[in-house]
Amino acid sequence: MNFETLPADSKLLDQQQLQKAAELRFPSYYQILKDWEMVGYKTVTSLDIATELGLKDSQVQEDLESIGVFHSPRIGYILCNLIYELEVFFGWNKVNEGIIVGAGSIGSALLGYSRFEQCGLKIVAAFDLDQSKVGTPIHGKNVYPMEEMLGFVQQKHISIGVITVPASEAQSVTDTLVQGGIRAIWNFTPVHLEVPEDIIVQNQDLYSSLASISKKL
Repeated sequence: MNFETLPADSKLLDQQQLQKAAELRFPSYYQILKDWEMVGYKTVTSLDIATELGLKDSQVQEDLESIGVFHSPRIGYILCNLIYELEVFFGWNKVNEGIIVGAGSIGSALLGYSRFEQCGLKIVAAFDLDQSKVGTPIHGKNVYPMEEMLGFVQQKHISIGVITVPASEAQSVTDTLVQGGIRAIWNFTPVHLEVPEDIIVQNQDLYSSLASISKKL
């Protein structure tokens, strides 16, 4: 059966899969575009992007056309315009404030990552049970005791909670964040979190990723 004879719902599913695949590639596009912007590039072609990322030129053009950005045969893309369109597509042109819960190794590393704001996330504070960490800034961000988290989230209208606590504490931390009005959770624990339907959860499963690498090795 060729594509033209597929049922309408099958065509829609195929289009959704293609769009999802494109969205997974967009952050890589964005990263190299920002790097090129820093060194003074004004224009860029789909072939430039494709060569850098090991993709086909046609794939890059199709991906960007899916969000309404078209390649000019004469100049390619205006770099600043392309960056702007990607930022609008992901909502990165609107910065959301977030907190990190768990100031251990992973949490501390995330606090020191300077490019989150390019992707619409401004980390404003961290919270931890360990009293030895409380009151000592990490990468310029204050660390507060866990008992102050609910009030902080409510008063500051925090949108995103990044969870890097031990697995045993993940659900209780999530419940507190939801109570405080959090809208999205970036979960670095191996726990399936129970949340209301309107809460966005993005799982960053480091254990599964490492298991996949080990299996391939």
